[in-house]
Amino acid sequence: MSEKNLKVAVVAANGRVGQLVVEETTRRGMDVTAVVRGENKTAAEKSLVTDALGLTAADLAGFDAVVDAAGGWTPETIPAITNVAVHLADCVAGTSTRLVVVGGAGSLFVNPEHTATVDQGPDFPEDWKPLSAAHGAALANLRGRADVAWTYVSPAADFQADGERTGEYTLAGEELTLNATGQSTVSYADYAIAIVDLLESGEHVCERVSVVSK
Repeated sequence: MSEKNLKVAVVAANGRVGQLVVEETTRRGMDVTAVVRGENKTAAEKSLVTDALGLTAADLAGFDAVVDAAGGWTPETIPAITNVAVHLADCVAGTSTRLVVVGGAGSLFVNPEHTATVDQGPDFPEDWKPLSAAHGAALANLRGRADVAWTYVSPAADFQADGERTGEYTLAGEELTLNATGQSTVSYADYAIAIVDLLESGEHVCERVSVVSK
């Protein structure tokens, strides 16, 4: 199967990252379905209207990949980050369907021994810790599974919603990585490009990777 024929479902497609992932997959000619809770506000011609936690294995059967772009910022919505990732993993378990998860930066390691993380640092905002913990719990669940072809994608520490789409980025590993100017930053737009590049390449299955600007 060529990359252009990939069949992809983007969950929480109406979100800011989700919309950009849909735009990028559509731009590359992929067969994209936006999974949304209401009106489809994305560039996808196909949509499935349902709560992410209402998806079933049958709903996702036949997709080459599922992108989990679910997010949350309030005490009421933050648990969805973990719950949706776990639910989607359950839905695609035992199949060849890839699960690519929009992750967080707080769980990136800051030492070679991988014993200290960004969110354990003294400068990490207290208000962000519940959000980081939810992302970290999703990653921990995926790490413990051998029945899912998952990839967890952490953005840089400074994840810029309105940042420029440069078309360039560095794909890094489990450690917080700085760009050429000594910063850990990436735009949503360039992050979306990295997500779709991973869909095309089929690489980094059962791994966590990170994305930082050039």
